[in-house]
Amino acid sequence: MTHETMIPALPCVSISETLDFYRLLNFEVTYQQASPNPYAATRRKGGGELHFFGLKGLKPAEAFSTCLVIVEEVEGLHQTFAAALRGVYGKIPIAGVPRITRMKKGQSRFTVVDPSGNSLIFIRRDEPGGDGEARPEQGARSRLAKAIDAAARLRDYKGDDAAAAKVLDVALGRNEPAAPIERARALAARAELAVALGDQERSRALRAELQQIPLSEAERERLRDELQAAEELEKSQR
Repeated sequence: MTHETMIPALPCVSISETLDFYRLLNFEVTYQQASPNPYAATRRKGGGELHFFGLKGLKPAEAFSTCLVIVEEVEGLHQTFAAALRGVYGKIPIAGVPRITRMKKGQSRFTVVDPSGNSLIFIRRDEPGGDGEARPEQGARSRLAKAIDAAARLRDYKGDDAAAAKVLDVALGRNEPAAPIERARALAARAELAVALGDQERSRALRAELQQIPLSEAERERLRDELQAAEELEKSQR
């Protein structure tokens, strides 16, 4: 049987800036040349390799090159990357270029966007489904509960915070009957999105409304991570 190795080659604006960025993520530079064409090769602990080539006229904000990286776990890896980026940029870059997407407990993937706009999507090997698309609903569920799931897919898999916020705004605006715990989850998710979108005033208003939801101590403990997501994200940006 022939053993095949595939190595992505991604475009970049600046080889040196790109390599500095990937060194933060524990990639080792194994080869670099300036001429006749800018090119570099890197390897991360565990065997993953990435190559880069210079591309004139590349616009990072419009880039769409993507590489999927299958790993054994993602939460610890995200923490390591986020801490390294915060050490250099002064805060965790969650918007613009470069950036790293947010991570919540139980999430199975996250994305790192490098200075040239290339996206590396780190996916847990045992991710259920793996495509982020909706699954058949189990039993009767409220429209608010379905909206929470739809917003999570947009936020965590598509990286579209604005669309996720819109889904929740529409659902919350209907004021349809829903269990207090569902409304609390929706408000918490929307408050976290407000922070990510730079709307601190909206986030504070949503968190104030959330405090008025009648939840038991057991329910608040069960949702502790979700209810504190906006506050934790806010802290990471200071």
